[in-house]
Amino acid sequence: MRILLVEDDLSLGDGLCVALRREGFTADWLTDGVQALQAVAQEQFDLVILDLGLPRMDGITVLTKLREKSIDIPVLVLTARDGIEDRVGGLDAGADDYVVKPFDLVEIIARIRAIVRRSKGRAISVINHGEIELQPDSMQVKYKDQDVQLTRREFALLSELISRPGHVYTRDALVQSLYGWGEEVESNALEVHVHHLRKKFYSELIRTIRGVGYVIEKIAGE
Repeated sequence: MRILLVEDDLSLGDGLCVALRREGFTADWLTDGVQALQAVAQEQFDLVILDLGLPRMDGITVLTKLREKSIDIPVLVLTARDGIEDRVGGLDAGADDYVVKPFDLVEIIARIRAIVRRSKGRAISVINHGEIELQPDSMQVKYKDQDVQLTRREFALLSELISRPGHVYTRDALVQSLYGWGEEVESNALEVHVHHLRKKFYSELIRTIRGVGYVIEKIAGE
């Protein structure tokens, strides 16, 4: 899951990025509203964490412009503005949630997971696919009732594919979801992750769509 953090407080932004990555997210960080609007329009993110007091373009304007462009990416507002009017204004502008600083990291992570579940149409955190059970909140995976050990990126890839069975993901979209800005990506990195997942589960789990990308097929009756 790839998150864009938009926060101009350098200490807070750095600490939050470290925490997000520790929880298994791919996190990119920007410090002003104009850059944020451009990034969301050009690249793929699963969620935006948005401060309101940003340079060049404030967070409410960023949020309003996203919704005007029919960009429905989930947005978690993170701000020091704690007035009722501020909360109502943020939610009316299109925010999915509103958290006031200072905050608890545990709560932020829980809210992020809840927002993403809702955006993907899931009421519960466990994802089942045949004999695979995936728990995004704890990053645990079972296959045939046995624990399966995955790396952070293997887990992220499996979670992305298995959350939308039958959907063909392009190679570029998957690489964007796994790697943030500034991270070195080997040319065959995605193929290596796919290969490892097939070995740890079964070879037919992930189907290659030649020239396009990958898909996990739907299971009849699920």
